[in-house]
Amino acid sequence: MENNSASFHFNLTMFVNIGHYRYLAFVFCLLLYSFMISANFVIILVVSRERTLHEPMYIFIALLSVNSLYGSTGFFPRFLMDLLLDTHFMSRSACFTQIYVFYTYISFEMTILGIIAYDRHVAICNPLHYHRKMTHKTVVLLASSACLIPVFNIAVGLYLSVRLPLCGNEIKRVFCGNWNVVKLSCVSTIVNNIYGMFLTILIIFPLLYVLYTYIQIVATCWKGSAGFNRRVFQSCVPHIISFVINSLTVVCDVALSRINIEEINPFLAVIFSLEFVVIPPVLNPLVYGLKLEQIRREILRLFTRHNIII
Repeated sequence: MENNSASFHFNLTMFVNIGHYRYLAFVFCLLLYSFMISANFVIILVVSRERTLHEPMYIFIALLSVNSLYGSTGFFPRFLMDLLLDTHFMSRSACFTQIYVFYTYISFEMTILGIIAYDRHVAICNPLHYHRKMTHKTVVLLASSACLIPVFNIAVGLYLSVRLPLCGNEIKRVFCGNWNVVKLSCVSTIVNNIYGMFLTILIIFPLLYVLYTYIQIVATCWKGSAGFNRRVFQSCVPHIISFVINSLTVVCDVALSRINIEEINPFLAVIFSLEFVVIPPVLNPLVYGLKLEQIRREILRLFTRHNIII
């Protein structure tokens, strides 16, 4: 069934028939998406408005929230529409656009977490050199690299997938995944496989770097006072929680792409497939907003200033 026409559509087959419960699922997902938008927008607003938060760590946290808005908006509007439909077809262009958004979102997330780890490493292990190393120019360079490098790398991978002739149209997911599309190819995909391994390594590298930085931070804390360790703990715990959860969601998504999805309970398969587009956008604003005293204080001030009850 090789197809090169613009009218080609993919069929997303992992949507479970839940009858009238689809409306309940729609309302729940709409409320979840609304919370993601609101919570992450508050973090961005607070960091951008308050001069006391115009420091590297808070700027990078705001970037995480921007990325959460980007990733969730690339998924939820289409997903909400699919919940109400009986058929789940997606055009070729829409599918590859969604793939690009998903994978840049994941890459942005992991790269930004790596940059936050670098910032904490410098602040804790080399505090006397922090302002010399983390200048405005450095922050702009790191933030730009976190965006531009994944944009280019994922674009190359997407091009390799777009050029493949396909002999099928069924994708066993609730959204388009690159590996699921590649498996439909009529020709050899060795180049795609090699480049996919390269991209996986690029995503894993920030994880290894985060582990390295925290080994160094723990070694520094071992020699520090109780008060110093308390301050380090307060500033690092939100990042550690975010790092662990993001790592697990990425691992689950990669594993789900490689196994036979039909051998898993369909409800569990849907839940696992949604983890990386649901958990980080919900978790990040909660963790950073509640655990970091400076952000929490400014959020409370923002709400009380406008007489909003929380």
